[in-house]
Amino acid sequence: MLRHFGDAAFFRNIYDETGLKITMNKEIFLNGMTELSADITNEQTEKFARYSSLLVEWNKKMNLTAVTDDEGISVKHFLDSVLPIYHTDLNKCRTIADVGTGAGFPGMPLRILKDDFDLTLLDSLGKRVTWLEATLRDMGVPAQCVCARAEDYAAKAREQYDIATSRAVARLNILAELCLPFVKPGGYFLAMKAAAAAEELEEAKRGIARLGGRVEKTETYDIDGAPRCVIVIRKERPTPPAYPRRYAKIKQSPL
Repeated sequence: MLRHFGDAAFFRNIYDETGLKITMNKEIFLNGMTELSADITNEQTEKFARYSSLLVEWNKKMNLTAVTDDEGISVKHFLDSVLPIYHTDLNKCRTIADVGTGAGFPGMPLRILKDDFDLTLLDSLGKRVTWLEATLRDMGVPAQCVCARAEDYAAKAREQYDIATSRAVARLNILAELCLPFVKPGGYFLAMKAAAAAEELEEAKRGIARLGGRVEKTETYDIDGAPRCVIVIRKERPTPPAYPRRYAKIKQSPL
């Protein structure tokens, strides 16, 4: 059953607090944006700072992230999340699905920087989705938050998105089956991966093709001394109706 969470008593006064500690290293973040040749306004910078502070404060009460230091948030969460902007032409993109968004990465940072697309943040944990909704309202950032498993929501939103993206959710041979069904033919699946990307890509190639995708390119980069990459997969034809399967089946027998 799909559930869409709105206000909840647990979060009713979430933003009545004052004096939240600023937990984003603005200098590191802005230097990183400069290296990316990215324009960012003061208003957008303040939204990132507010997002960071709320993330750390509420991480004390619920499991949102393992990265809570100011430099880690600035680099490993924010800068890492916005890199897809520079590997795909988002100017033609009108709809993005962030599958398994967790605490909103990479979808929310992308949405703070660009306001010309519709964003869906998809996660299976209800309390986390409610926190995301409250955070978006506080920052004035529009997005749809949906609480559902990816394989369930795909039945409702099949091939409705120009881009699906996911970060730190599962191995690529599992992730492709969860994400490609959301993408329109001609659209893209952006898989954000770490050091084992080449190995994951090799084991996932056959499944990606079966799901209607083709690996267009792999962009690699270093972030905080660690190798990262964006695997850009183009959706060339509709995904067969048999996919996605139930998650237990996907995990047991990847394509």
